[in-house]
Amino acid sequence: MNTSRISNKYTSLAIRSMKIIVALIIIMTTFQACKKDKEAEPEKSIPTATNVEIGSGNKLALRGRDFHFNADVVAATKIKDVQVKILQKSSEKYTAPWKFELNWAEYKSAKNTNVHKHFTIPAEAPEGKYDFYFIVLDENGTKLEIKEDLSIIDPVNVPVDPKIGRDIISRNGTMIYYTNTFVEPELIVKKGDELTLHAQVSDIKGDGILYSILIKKSANYNPESIDNLNLSKAIVVTKVTHTGLAAASKVSTLKQVNGVYGGESIKIGADKDNNEPAVNPIDGDKAWESGKYNWVILYKNTTHNVSSYKVIPITIDFK
Repeated sequence: MNTSRISNKYTSLAIRSMKIIVALIIIMTTFQACKKDKEAEPEKSIPTATNVEIGSGNKLALRGRDFHFNADVVAATKIKDVQVKILQKSSEKYTAPWKFELNWAEYKSAKNTNVHKHFTIPAEAPEGKYDFYFIVLDENGTKLEIKEDLSIIDPVNVPVDPKIGRDIISRNGTMIYYTNTFVEPELIVKKGDELTLHAQVSDIKGDGILYSILIKKSANYNPESIDNLNLSKAIVVTKVTHTGLAAASKVSTLKQVNGVYGGESIKIGADKDNNEPAVNPIDGDKAWESGKYNWVILYKNTTHNVSSYKVIPITIDFK
């Protein structure tokens, strides 16, 4: 027997085995290193959205009417795109296929922003329940997607269709504005003036709440629903509630005060507002100051969860 040949054979096998083992070790080490690198890689942050308002808080859209959307957005890095989509549900039946998509390029590259938009729901939109999507794309490749139910209804089919009108502004008893007509180019009231704000809501029934409030423009606070009303930022001129009204009724900011109808006025510089049942001090974020204000009329029909609002600019000179 040639022991030298056998020895060489086993030596060769050992070397090959050793090479295979080394190769396997390298592969396993590389795999483990890649796995650790993957595990160590932090998950990317996604954009966030707060104070989301869809259709003035009631997630209802009327065909051919203005639609309101609001959200405070903070990007993970920077915003790439902001989109809204209204899509038909696969589980629902419609009179015709339809979809609605918008995107707003003006928010691109912002880190944080307020997305406050109004747009018209097309009159041809079929009635029904839809999926409403609010989408924020981030430059880091992530996406925020908020999905909510939305109902689109023809105005003739809503249980109540509150309309704000007969809005009148008077300064010390003299009318300076009435229903979209400015008697003066700029409505200016001064410290000590009596400001009277009258408004009426029609085509209502059941129960509801009407607010007439003043808000500084500098507060960057634009409530379009009573659901989002923050009384620490709003001076209440009038609050009126109603219950059990018949169909096609009206309610106004007028109320009885000591047996006399009024309660629509506030003195510029007053210490307290006219909130009910408890008045609020006019201080802090809503303390009087010179500048631009908004007169905001907010109405909510609590029986049918339908809201309406109107805004008129006023300038206050508090010197």
